[in-house]
Amino acid sequence: MRYKYFITDVFTRELFGGAQIAVVPRADGLSDEQMAAIAKEFALTETVFVFHPETNTERRFMRTFTPHGEIDFAGHPIIATAYVLGHCGDIQLNEPVTHRVFEQKSGPVDVNISASGGRPTLVQFTRKVASVVDRFAPSDQELAGFLSLLVSDLDHKKYAPRLVSCGFPFLVVPVWNYASVRKARFNYATWSQSVAPQTAAQEILLFAPKTPYPDADFNLRLLGPNIGLHEDPPVGNAIPAFAAYLCSFDFTRKGTYTFAVDRGDAESRRSVLNIEMDNKGEALLPLRVGGEAVIFAEGTLFV
Repeated sequence: MRYKYFITDVFTRELFGGAQIAVVPRADGLSDEQMAAIAKEFALTETVFVFHPETNTERRFMRTFTPHGEIDFAGHPIIATAYVLGHCGDIQLNEPVTHRVFEQKSGPVDVNISASGGRPTLVQFTRKVASVVDRFAPSDQELAGFLSLLVSDLDHKKYAPRLVSCGFPFLVVPVWNYASVRKARFNYATWSQSVAPQTAAQEILLFAPKTPYPDADFNLRLLGPNIGLHEDPPVGNAIPAFAAYLCSFDFTRKGTYTFAVDRGDAESRRSVLNIEMDNKGEALLPLRVGGEAVIFAEGTLFV
């Protein structure tokens, strides 16, 4: 059997930026074992396999695999899949905005694809997330120690460290400026001697409310005991926790907020994620995450 595949750079408008995602737009007939093996062979962040239900032409089923196995939900693959399906004509983009439902193992996701000349220009998907926010955090000395920063780098004037979980706990830590985010290095020895592991968070979301790029309002970076010292992984899965974190402060009044976050820099596959959130003070926080993508390569699988 032959299967067409595409490789995309996601949450960027430039080649060699963002996160690389592989998409197999017509995966009908592939087994679980074959999909796992293909994702391992690609060795990319994620590989998406798209299936087409016979009874509903408006829906697409997505199976998403990392090299280590299948995952229930991921945001980057939604952007990649919409771009690829629009690019290859699987989804006809005859209107300025086309709505589709992408079904992941975690459930259905509403997706809006903006287009110009029949080509995708922006993809936005909607989620409603429940969060738990804990104001307990390690001391400033501990935080600075396991981030290899100075205590003076930490921001306590507007923001404060908090533990936030939308199903996966993140220790969210604010610093004053972009340079502090970029120079941070995780120190496992100091981490293991602090109270941080007792918080259940295994990843730190470090952020600064400043960035040198005009298209972003916050710079985010993930660090932790399971992340390599020089890695700067995608932050898409941390966006719900970051939005809930922002809403946990009294100065974030009820209303709709629009902002952009970036990760990385020009030397490390910079990504830009556009966020809209409706802070209604309710149990579920509505989020809309948008981004661009570019097709990097296409080819054929012989399975």
